[in-house]
Amino acid sequence: MYDVSFYEAFDEEQKALRHYLPSGIKASFTDRTIQEQADRHPQAPLICIRTQSEIPPDWAPRIRGILTRSTGFDHVRSYLERNSPSLAAGYLPKYCARAVAEQAMLLWTALMRRLPIQLDHFSHFNRDGLSGRECRNSTLLIVGVGSIGVEIADIGRGLGMNVLGVDIVQRFPHVKYVSIEEGLAAADIVTCSMNLTSLNRAYFDAARLATAKQGAVFVNIARGEMAPASDLLQALDSGRLSGVGLDVYENESLLAGSLRAGQDVNDPSVTALLQLARRPNVILTPHNAFNTIEAVDRKSAQTVEQIRKFLSDGTFVWPLPTA
Repeated sequence: MYDVSFYEAFDEEQKALRHYLPSGIKASFTDRTIQEQADRHPQAPLICIRTQSEIPPDWAPRIRGILTRSTGFDHVRSYLERNSPSLAAGYLPKYCARAVAEQAMLLWTALMRRLPIQLDHFSHFNRDGLSGRECRNSTLLIVGVGSIGVEIADIGRGLGMNVLGVDIVQRFPHVKYVSIEEGLAAADIVTCSMNLTSLNRAYFDAARLATAKQGAVFVNIARGEMAPASDLLQALDSGRLSGVGLDVYENESLLAGSLRAGQDVNDPSVTALLQLARRPNVILTPHNAFNTIEAVDRKSAQTVEQIRKFLSDGTFVWPLPTA
């Protein structure tokens, strides 16, 4: 029996985790999700996952805690609500805000400069249809100004952008807060960095996207459920959006599992995402915004800090926030 079982731990992360884990803590590692690994029983009292593992309901009475190596925790909260509300659970709120914010910038700048089409044109060295836009004086709307959103705001200001924010809690005095209606009408770039809740699923649906400024770029580095792929396709087809950059997806565990296995799945959201992937004005990345050398090191150190605390007294340094 192990003390902790790590799932979804890619190679670089495994190396960093092993570096920080004390020799007295017994751990198992796999880069697969729980469902891909097909474990029938928990291998440890503490299960450590990212965002794609689906913990079997019958594991709830046989484990003592869940730790997600992510800043988002909606998937863990949902599991607890359905199966064991009193089960100890923790997350990592502090490790990757800058990394995710820089990924958002990477996506919007690449789309503004039409990078996918530029790369395609290299083979014939043709510049027709490649004119892009500059960040300076463009309006950036950040929907969800938390720890990641404020980093996006700082980057935008550094690029000379007009930065607007939408949030029910207005924590940062240097951010100009507006209503979502005002923000969408003005924004050249819209970034989504909200926490997923029961209230904001499909927040960026077709009706809301139809109110965006014509030709806006949309970037989502939060949760895919807030911007359904079918609605994004509709907004692209109408010309309301000129580009879409995504690092997160609806039914992400199903999408990721099917792509890793090379198998087709009969799911409307996956089908719509694969249609998006074929568009020259769309950039899709594999939920990789967190993944910098610096953030992986911070994540691993903080994960081990969480584990040591849990094995010591059954609690976490950073427990899931109360609903």
